[in-house]
Amino acid sequence: MQATQAFIESQGGPEVIDWREVTLDKPGPGQVLLRHTAIGLNYIDIYHRDGTYPVQLPGGLGLESAGEVIAVGEGVHSFQPGDRAATFGPERTAYASARLVSAASLFKLPPTIDDETAAAALLKACTVEALVERCAKVEARWPVLVHAAAGGVGLILVQWLKAIGATVIGTVSTEAKEHAARAAGADHVIRYKNDDVAAHVREITDGQGVPVTFDGIGMATWDVSLKATARRGLIVSYGNAGGPVTGVNLGVLAQHGSQFVTRPTLFDYYHLPGERAAGAARVFEMIESGAVAVTVGQRYSLQDAARAHADLEAGRTTGSTLLIP
Repeated sequence: MQATQAFIESQGGPEVIDWREVTLDKPGPGQVLLRHTAIGLNYIDIYHRDGTYPVQLPGGLGLESAGEVIAVGEGVHSFQPGDRAATFGPERTAYASARLVSAASLFKLPPTIDDETAAAALLKACTVEALVERCAKVEARWPVLVHAAAGGVGLILVQWLKAIGATVIGTVSTEAKEHAARAAGADHVIRYKNDDVAAHVREITDGQGVPVTFDGIGMATWDVSLKATARRGLIVSYGNAGGPVTGVNLGVLAQHGSQFVTRPTLFDYYHLPGERAAGAARVFEMIESGAVAVTVGQRYSLQDAARAHADLEAGRTTGSTLLIP
């Protein structure tokens, strides 16, 4: 089978993304040949491309995709040709019209979830499930701060938190993103370019601060997160869109009220097969019930991936972004 695949030979700006035509062999033992119908764009793709996260070179890009199983290799019993499936990695080869992928990394899609929804949501929603329910263990009626509340993960975070009964305080950059966050259910939305976020959060929480802050921005919001989080509260620092948090003096956590901080990664929470199965089942349940609606803010053709990266880095996207082969 012929396929178009992205590859990078060096890390850098969007311009390092190149393309090649390849012939895919029959799947080997434990493998599946997957023809893509939709590919999810995530900020981690930018980290792999720009050098924030070291990767083996030359190599592919992209973790998240959905499509149709074309063929299966020896020992694969959980899938058959014609099945619809999706994955969020760890194979870093999703920017492709088709690819060979480990069957163990695939999830069979329920009939009620279409391919675009799966590709737009699986990695982000599994991230949210892990952050909210396993990492922070958020409880009903807690006030919670969500930075970048109108982003791909942010919009799902807002909806998930509302579904379990939390009070959501979101930060956004523009009026349009404020509308998106409010439509997702945010109780309070703060424009961080105009307002003192930490002071506003303290005002909303009667001076206490929030017990949990979800911070996917990183260094640019680190100080705000410290000031907005309550005594003995938890900062969940899960992204680097505003630069990685480095050089942290642990004494700062004591100064702000004996706070906790964690830097989780999805694959540590989806490490064992049982963890992966339970997490994905919970995600599908939330989407099927309507508690989480997936917003596809923009679609690009597969080979416009460089433009999609540039738009995501510049903050010109809302919700999830798809690449369409």
